[in-house]
Amino acid sequence: MFKKAIKKSKYSNTKTNGYDSKKESKRSGVLKMLYKGGAISELQEQVPFVLAPAQYVKNLKGKEVCARRELKYIADFVYIENGLKIVEDCKGFKTKEYIKKKNLMKRIFEIEIKET
Repeated sequence: MFKKAIKKSKYSNTKTNGYDSKKESKRSGVLKMLYKGGAISELQEQVPFVLAPAQYVKNLKGKEVCARRELKYIADFVYIENGLKIVEDCKGFKTKEYIKKKNLMKRIFEIEIKET
């Protein structure tokens, strides 16, 4: 009787082939071809980087509780190209959260994220 409403993505991206966007899916295909051809090595997807560990405190009963969750950045792709480690992210829209994490990656790990 009632049709279920289709929830639209916040940034109008469409999940494709298990990836968060068409752009990410397409880039994955390109990187996999480069990997098979030997142009890049050690290709990984969805690689987490911990930017700040979780913090725990004891409550009034002496039990440890999480006061601050772990802050992490998850890179879309990480690979080696010409001897250099490349951390890559497919972006259509740069959120404030992403910009903050990008800056932390530069300061903490000295890694400049390649945006495609």
